Amino acid sequence: MAKLLLPLFLLLCPDLYAVNLKIGVLAPEGTSWAQNIKKMVKEIKTKTDNKVNLKIFYGATAGDEPVVLRKIRIGQLQGGIFTGKTLGDINGDVRVIEIPFTFGHDRKKAWSIVEHLTPNLNKEFKKSGFENLGFYEIGHVYLVSKKKIQNINSLKGIKIWSWEGDPLVQELISIMKLVSIPLPLPDVLTSLSTEIIEAAYSPPLAIIALQWNTKVKYLLDYPITYSIGAFLLSNKAWSKIPSSYRQVVRSITTKYLNKITEANAQENIDALNVLKGQEIKFIQFPETDYQQFGTFRLKMINNLKGKIFSAEIYNNFQNKLNTL
Repeated sequence: MAKLLLPLFLLLCPDLYAVNLKIGVLAPEGTSWAQNIKKMVKEIKTKTDNKVNLKIFYGATAGDEPVVLRKIRIGQLQGGIFTGKTLGDINGDVRVIEIPFTFGHDRKKAWSIVEHLTPNLNKEFKKSGFENLGFYEIGHVYLVSKKKIQNINSLKGIKIWSWEGDPLVQELISIMKLVSIPLPLPDVLTSLSTEIIEAAYSPPLAIIALQWNTKVKYLLDYPITYSIGAFLLSNKAWSKIPSSYRQVVRSITTKYLNKITEANAQENIDALNVLKGQEIKFIQFPETDYQQFGTFRLKMINNLKGKIFSAEIYNNFQNKLNTL
């Protein structure tokens, strides 16, 4: 009789049993980013009466982002905190935000676009099997190099890392006629050391956290793009969270992702100052080169619209951009 009643009991009383969610992330422990995530995990556990528990695998211990995504799809993990490239693998519309040479140094304008597009992007995530618990800012992305760079022409022939499988970067490399070496992110530091690659790109905070600053000598003092991340759970995992706790979980994640955005903005500024103090030379290209960046941007949009991201989301993006 007990065996017969147990399934019915579980069905009628789901809130009595905890939901355990395993989450993979790239960021290592010891960072302010990780500290905020740990506070988020603790608060979720407390305010859901220990019914929703998150176990975070920091520092790519569950694999880099493509591996984490595969593990979610086969049920070994329930979620991940991803950067733009992997978000784009799930929902290509996200990549409109990372179209190169759009925002310059204006992060407030960039974040306004993120907030504006979030409802539309979340619908597409859900269609693709994921619940987005919130975006956060990673920051402006800068090019760093072992070899001297002084203008666009000086980039030609330099072996530039590109994140393996990133179609946005590959398109830019193709249009600018540069040399690209696709590699997984964890291989970049070693490849800079051995000169398999001679240049890479990342927000300043990550350049230091990943120790690339120990291998490079130059930084182009103009952001290539603006990068975001998001905290995704599979739809299946989200559905296992009792409905009475879903808004609690969403509210807490939103609060801490906002804290991460604020912290990243300041820490990227601090990181740029650290890089300057390490005698990395900050390079300004001629004004005519920055104008040429705009031409590259338009070519990318024409080539990628309707392929990586939809024409609809791009038009929404551009209309909002025109008002800011």
